[in-house]
Amino acid sequence: MHHKPVIAANWKLNHGPTDAKAFLQRFLAQAPKMNDRTLVFFPSAITVTTVVDGLRERPDIWVGVQNVHSEAQGAFTGENSVLMARDVGARVVLVGHSERRHVFGETDEMTTKKMALICQARLVPMLCVGETLEEREAGATASVVERQLTAGLAELDDSQAAGIMLAYEPVWAIGTGRTATPEDASAIHSVLRAALGSRLGEKAAAGVPILYGGSVNRGNAATLLSAADVDGLLVGGASLDADSWASIVRS
Repeated sequence: MHHKPVIAANWKLNHGPTDAKAFLQRFLAQAPKMNDRTLVFFPSAITVTTVVDGLRERPDIWVGVQNVHSEAQGAFTGENSVLMARDVGARVVLVGHSERRHVFGETDEMTTKKMALICQARLVPMLCVGETLEEREAGATASVVERQLTAGLAELDDSQAAGIMLAYEPVWAIGTGRTATPEDASAIHSVLRAALGSRLGEKAAAGVPILYGGSVNRGNAATLLSAADVDGLLVGGASLDADSWASIVRS
C-alpha cells in the first residue's frame, strides 16, 4: 500500500435526497472518523447537495459527482459541468466509468477533454479503465487499460497527472457477481502503475491511488484491499445499503 486507501461509493441512479438523508444517518452512526482512509461518495447529481450538507461535520469524507459534460458551460440541456460540481462542494469526478463508455457511448477522446477540464477546475478526476469479457479472452486487457489511461492523461501536465485517482473496473465483473481475483486485480494494477511510472517517474506514480471496482462486497473487500498494488475500492451495489457500506469501509 502506497498511501491510505480510498474507498468510494458509486450510487449510480439510486438514492434520491430523502433516501440519502436516511442512509447518512444510519451510516454515520456506524462509521466514526477514520484518519487512515479516505471515503468518497458519488451520489446522483440531484442528490449531491443533500450529501454535501449531510457530511458538513465530516470533512474526512469527500463527495464527488458521477459525470460532467466535456464543455464547461453552454447549451447542453440535461448535463452538469465542472463549474457546477465545484460550486456545490464536490471534490472528485468519476470519468470514463464503464457505463458511460458502454451504455452512453463515451469515447477516449471525450475522456481526454473531461480530464483536462476537471483538472483545470481544481477537482480530482477518478479515471476508470477496464476491459470487456471479449477483450479479456483475447488477451488484450493490458493494452486496453493502457490505451484508456494514455487517453485520460493526454492533455494533463505531469503535476496534474500525479494528482489523479485511477480505478480498474473489469467490465465483465460489474454488477455480475463475478469478481476479479486479488491476483487478477494486482496484475492489472501493476500494469497501470508501470504505465504511470513511465510517464511520471516511479516516485510520483507511487502516489496515485489505484482502486479496484467490480462486484465488491463486504465478503471480499478485505481480501481485495490486502492485495499488492490495490489502494482502494470503488463499490457499486454493495454501497447502497448503509450497513453493508459501513462494514466495507471498516475493512
